[in-house]
This record gives sequence, C-alpha cells and structure tokens, in this order.
Amino acid sequence: MTQKQRIEAFALLGEYLFAGDQQLEETITATHYYNPWFTPSNVRKALHATAANLSKDQLEHWLTPYPFDEETDKTVGLILAGNIPLVGFHDILCVLSAGFSVQIKPSADDPKLTAHLLAKLLEFEPRFTSKIRITDRLKDFDLVIATGSDNSARYFTYYFGNKPHIIRKNRNSAAVLTGKESPAELTQLGHDVFDYFGLGCRNVAKLFIPAEYDISAFFEGIASFADVINHHKYANNYDYNKSIYLINGDLHYDNGFLLVKPDERTASPLATLYLETYDDFGSLADRLTGLAPQLQCVASAEQLGISTPVVGFGQTQQPALDDYADGVNTLDFLAEQR
Repeated sequence: MTQKQRIEAFALLGEYLFAGDQQLEETITATHYYNPWFTPSNVRKALHATAANLSKDQLEHWLTPYPFDEETDKTVGLILAGNIPLVGFHDILCVLSAGFSVQIKPSADDPKLTAHLLAKLLEFEPRFTSKIRITDRLKDFDLVIATGSDNSARYFTYYFGNKPHIIRKNRNSAAVLTGKESPAELTQLGHDVFDYFGLGCRNVAKLFIPAEYDISAFFEGIASFADVINHHKYANNYDYNKSIYLINGDLHYDNGFLLVKPDERTASPLATLYLETYDDFGSLADRLTGLAPQLQCVASAEQLGISTPVVGFGQTQQPALDDYADGVNTLDFLAEQR
C-alpha cells in the first residue's frame, strides 16, 4: 500500500466512527459490560475525539514531512494501556501510517473496542490484513512501543531494552488558575478533571492556585459534573479517600463529589485533586519546569513559558495528531527505524 491508500483507509474509518451503525452500538454496550469504567457516554466521547483526527486533510498534513510512501518489512510490537477508551489507538495509527506491520497486545480492560475498529479498518482496506496481528504475547518483532505504569515500565525495560523502543511511564496533567477565570472556563476545566472519570494521563490531577484564591469559585464552576458520584466505582474511591482524610485529620475541601487536598505530589488518587499555591508566575514556571517529567500537559488560559504543552480549559482530552504522549514524537522514532 502507498501512503495515500493508508490515509484513505483511516479517513473512511473516521467517517464510520462519526456515522456509527448497529454493530458499533453493540460494541459500545459490550465494552461497558466488560469494563464498567467504559460507560457508553465516555466511549462515544473517545470515538468522537478519535474520528475528529481522521479526516483526509489532517492525516495528509500530519504525514507530509515523513518518507513513508514505501512499506517496510519491519514489525512493531505494541503493548497498549487500557485506562481510558481507545488510549492506544494513536500508536496503532502511527505504526500503520508509517508502513510497518504491527503486533498488538491489547489491554485486558479493552477487549472489544479497539478490536472492532481494527476489524472495520480491514473492511475498508483488506490489504491491512497481512499487516495487523492481535496477540497475547509479542514475538518476532523489530521494535516496541509499550505504555504502562512506572512498575510495568521497569518490566518492559528489562524484556525489551535490547530493541529500539518507546517505553512510557505514569504521567498526569495539571491546571493553573489565576482567579480571573469565568464560570464557563471553570466548567470547561471540569471536563479536564472528570472526562473518563479522571483516569487518563491527560486528565487534570493537580491544581495550582494563587494563595488568596477562593476554592468555592472552582467548586461552583464544576457543579454540573455532580452526577459523576452516581457511578459506583467512582463513588467507592471518593468514599474511601474521604474516610482516610477524615481519620488522619488531613486538611481537604469537599463538595460532595470531589476532594481537593493540599499536596505537593502530582498523581492524586481517583476522585481527588491535589492542590498547590503559587506566589507569582515566575515561581510557578520554575515549579512546573521541575515537574515536567511527571506532566503530560497543563490546562491554563495563560501563557506560562514552560516546555510542557499548555492547552486551553476543556482541551486536555482533545489531543491533536501531533500531541505525542510523554513528548516523544512517535513518527520521528519510526522514521529513524525504517
């Protein structure tokens, strides 16, 4: 296949995801059955975000700088995460667009959704059949891209360190408030916090505020997300963390569905945001720069002058094609390995 043919196939997949059909609806229902975190609304949100990047024009613009017209006989092993729906699809898109074959080890948390999208891709372009293999164990591959926790990253490094690789660890995202935000902006920030129940590395887990900031303004802005507490798994995490903070006498703020706790760490527990104050933008920029290896992105209405990508409120879970996880350009990596 040529690059043009691969682009056309993915563009057809994007059109399908926007239009949907009964089979896709059945897959959405089955996905929720296997993984209660993958609610129909969150799966549809992920499908829409994926489809939004699959227009022919966007794909052509993204791939234009790369010499991927000819296929390569090399195979990439992919170990996918499963914390949010379709979290590994971008890696699949990168590898196949670059002309590689792919072995995919999906997450047990996503046994249906990714497989359905790949099946539809093969319908649109049967020549991908020889290029895609879903497997429980990688073997006979030339390079690897693996995503997981800090613990699994050590395992991946041990087993795959002798191959060209991208190995991703835990990351979280943060938000910066100044006190000038409108209620609408704070509501948009609520999406950064609560979309996919906050399980993604692009979800905001840490909030930076001025020392004099009134946290009630933030709580008022996110009030429309109160229904999240009706999800039993989310509620269990909220209740557990709340009880720990109460037993330990930890200072925290509570609006009935989210806990906000002063803490210098970046990775907060589910249903909790860590909170940190800053004195001025200069000291804030220094702090964020020091945290860069732990941050995927920062949500803010301000230009912060940091290397970590800064996006507007409501945009953390709307990554573009060139928003690469951990700041590692996957296409550059693949181009070097051809």
